[in-house]
Amino acid sequence: MNYQIELRHLLYFKVVAEELHFRRAAERLFIAQPGLSRQIKQLEEYYGTSLFIRDKRNVALTEAGVYLKKEVELIFNQLDNIKDHIEKISEGKITSLKLGFIGSAVQAMLPQLLVELKQKQPLIDITLNELSNEVQIDMINKQELDFGFVRLKDSPIGLKSIPILTEHFSLVVPKNTVSKSKEKVNLNDFKEESFILFSKEYSNSYYELVMSIFEDHNFVPHVALRTVNALSIFNLVSQGLGVAIVPTSLKKGYHTHVDFLELNHLPQRTTLSLIWSKKNRNPGIPLMIEIVEGLKKKQ
Repeated sequence: MNYQIELRHLLYFKVVAEELHFRRAAERLFIAQPGLSRQIKQLEEYYGTSLFIRDKRNVALTEAGVYLKKEVELIFNQLDNIKDHIEKISEGKITSLKLGFIGSAVQAMLPQLLVELKQKQPLIDITLNELSNEVQIDMINKQELDFGFVRLKDSPIGLKSIPILTEHFSLVVPKNTVSKSKEKVNLNDFKEESFILFSKEYSNSYYELVMSIFEDHNFVPHVALRTVNALSIFNLVSQGLGVAIVPTSLKKGYHTHVDFLELNHLPQRTTLSLIWSKKNRNPGIPLMIEIVEGLKKKQ
């Protein structure tokens, strides 16, 4: 074998793995199909194994091909990140940061964090995306996000985390429909109500935590609606379509026609955490962590 594997081989593989069709892949790459097939054959010879299963009608990835596809995606994501960081540095900026968050992060620390980031690095580029926990974790592992604000029971393998805020829950009811004079809310008084909850897509571990509240009160709730958006929950409650259980911090920042009845006598607590990948070498990460740690001390 008198050739070396180059980046183009991995690019060609990536496109074929996405298309699972050699002609379409060749068209995307603006090369002839026989040339593409030859490059893939060289890659397979280099690794000593087949990467695709081919017949006259179908193309599929082998087990080795599935593994290589994931690794190649990481490589090209990292190359894109390097290009992005170099462009920012050449413009006099420290870097760019891509942040994912769930809605309750906006009420907890995110606004203060953005202010301090801009004060310390006025030219830093920040991209914000409101995403579910699971999507954030996947994107962080692929280095498509630098940080995520999530609610998780445990930090996933390969990711680092800082707990931001641990809080109790509140019951959300339509405005002025329930007396707020009671010291404690008895959830059993609401067992005949329909409940509107964050779905498992928001966070499976968070969903299970909320369901444990009902288990402690010995009833299974009638869950009428599920969503991943806090404002949608509040609007549905205000329309009389049910009641909800949410982290108490969500009562800040939303102007909706609902009341929050705190459930701080219950043992369940939920923690908002900041997560990032150990493998991420974005030069803005140390600054972000420094600011977050400083804001935590002020809380």
